[in-house]
Amino acid sequence: MRIKVINPNTTAGMTAKIGEAARAIAAPGTEIVAVNPAAGPVSIEGHYDEAVSVLGVLEEVRKGEAEGCDGYVIACFGDPGLLAAREVATGPVVGIAEAAMHAASFISTGFSIVTTLTRTCVIAEHLVERYGMHHACRKVRGTDIPVLDLEGTGEEAGEGGGPVFRAIVAECRRAAAEDRCGAIVLGCAGMADLVARVQREVGLPVIDGVAAAVVQVEGLVRLGLGTSKHGDLAWPLPKTYTGDLARFAPAAR
Repeated sequence: MRIKVINPNTTAGMTAKIGEAARAIAAPGTEIVAVNPAAGPVSIEGHYDEAVSVLGVLEEVRKGEAEGCDGYVIACFGDPGLLAAREVATGPVVGIAEAAMHAASFISTGFSIVTTLTRTCVIAEHLVERYGMHHACRKVRGTDIPVLDLEGTGEEAGEGGGPVFRAIVAECRRAAAEDRCGAIVLGCAGMADLVARVQREVGLPVIDGVAAAVVQVEGLVRLGLGTSKHGDLAWPLPKTYTGDLARFAPAAR
């Protein structure tokens, strides 16, 4: 089985971290291909960044179809381009926010999300509603940590941790104390390498969406389930695209 894990931003160090987390959880025989687009934002920290990143995600899915990938993970907590990616993919496509929220709902009656910038909390809140998780999500909490500041947490999260790690742990502890939640969802793919350490510090289940999404894609592929091509996730209608986006024009199938 080959699963393509797509980091929608262009920061290679974060892609490597995401790939390590995916490979650590993948079953024997599953090949993880971790990639990021060649062009786009270096981090995704708002609606504009997210919108611009979608074309890079779709390009990587199109490449994956030619490469024989069995499924895809979109490794950004905004799940950018998820439904569009499903239109152009044969196999299952899972976003890490979607995967993490569902995993949290299986093991608790309520979870809180701890993410990066407070300005992005509304993006997660919109996804909570879209995924029907409003009954289970107790709160979305921002730490005001820029996404690229997570790059050093692997080295600094040893004994005592560094300031970024400590800030994440402190917000998770506040969530546990104030939100009546039974689990914490980490709201950024750049936190994927922190899940075990944060769980030890906080003392309740902590869910990383990268790992959750990989396991869910593996399960769907094993079940022989791909993306339905009946209805709105059918292949895009063939038509001409003009200008710089001509290469994205859907071909007849």
